[in-house]
Amino acid sequence: MSNPETVLPSDQVEGAPHPRETQKLVGQERAEQQFLEVFETGRLHHSWMISGPRGIGKATLAWTLARFLLATPDPNQGGGLFGDTPVSPRTLDIAQDHPVARRVIAGAEPGIFALHRSYDEKRKRHKQVITVDEVRKLKSFFSLTATDGGRRIAIVDSADELNTNAANALLKILEEPPENALLLLISHQPSRLLPTVRSRCRELRLAQLSPDSVARAVQQAGIEVPKQQQQALASLASGSTGEAIRLLQLGGLDVYQSLIDVITSLPKLDQDRAMVISDQYAGKGNSEEYELFLSLCELMLVRLSRFGALHKEAQAEAAKGELEVFSKLCPTPLAAKRWAQVAQIISERLRHGRSVNIDPAALILDMFFKIEECALRLHAR
Repeated sequence: MSNPETVLPSDQVEGAPHPRETQKLVGQERAEQQFLEVFETGRLHHSWMISGPRGIGKATLAWTLARFLLATPDPNQGGGLFGDTPVSPRTLDIAQDHPVARRVIAGAEPGIFALHRSYDEKRKRHKQVITVDEVRKLKSFFSLTATDGGRRIAIVDSADELNTNAANALLKILEEPPENALLLLISHQPSRLLPTVRSRCRELRLAQLSPDSVARAVQQAGIEVPKQQQQALASLASGSTGEAIRLLQLGGLDVYQSLIDVITSLPKLDQDRAMVISDQYAGKGNSEEYELFLSLCELMLVRLSRFGALHKEAQAEAAKGELEVFSKLCPTPLAAKRWAQVAQIISERLRHGRSVNIDPAALILDMFFKIEECALRLHAR
């Protein structure tokens, strides 16, 4: 937690508070209760992997657990009034005015170490991976004696970003954990981790958030979401609060609506409208707006093919007119198969175009023409 004040840590979503500042975890009650049940047994595992898609509250849960563990007596050690057994906690929440809570908010809790990608002052950007040097700092943290004799907690956000040397260094800590040490590993894709790392962690898998939970989590981050946009936002964000915030910050709902408006004219492409959209991104390669646009293009094609494959289980509409145009373009499982193939082809072309720096406007037009080609073939059948 020593990054410069002007630089966001790599574990913080732009436009949202840092997970340590989030007071209430939303929509993950099942995971909370699973942890509390284990905690009450007094046999708490020394390392936990908090897994699930990006942006659903894994880091918030990690910081919530850290606050709780530092503020709550160990069930094995008594600690209640006059030495009696403390009351079993029903929630992970602690009072906001608790000394631990205040220190965590201030980034000054000595019992917590946050391990994430460090900032490269020379290149003015975060490093791509967590290096072994960062893990060595974690080893130094665990070598210190806790000032109050209590726990020392490390949050690794995310374990997916450990390079090979760093992962092996962390594994040594997991194999021989220091006394009173607890590690919380956040992972978006556990399959990418070393099997030996996974095997030494107890897993808490978080669920995708419901539209209501996404709206509440976004509002807790200080962003109001109109009621009529909540379902669309949750659908496009795939139940991820982090992705929902990114969509709101970059106008993603309007971008997706513009995509639906373009394909409404298919099987014959409205080339004028397609040109207007492509021109908006001319010369904006690698920008956040451009990357969001391409990701929404790919998402639209996935939603289109999914609609045809699961027609009887129509998905919630994410833009005005979406379901109507999907019904026209992808009415059968056979059409869904063709659109899925086109989606894969377009994704590969987009990745290649970005890697060789093709002009964004040209790349976008090429994508629209591939979509038109597919629509015309299906219409001719």
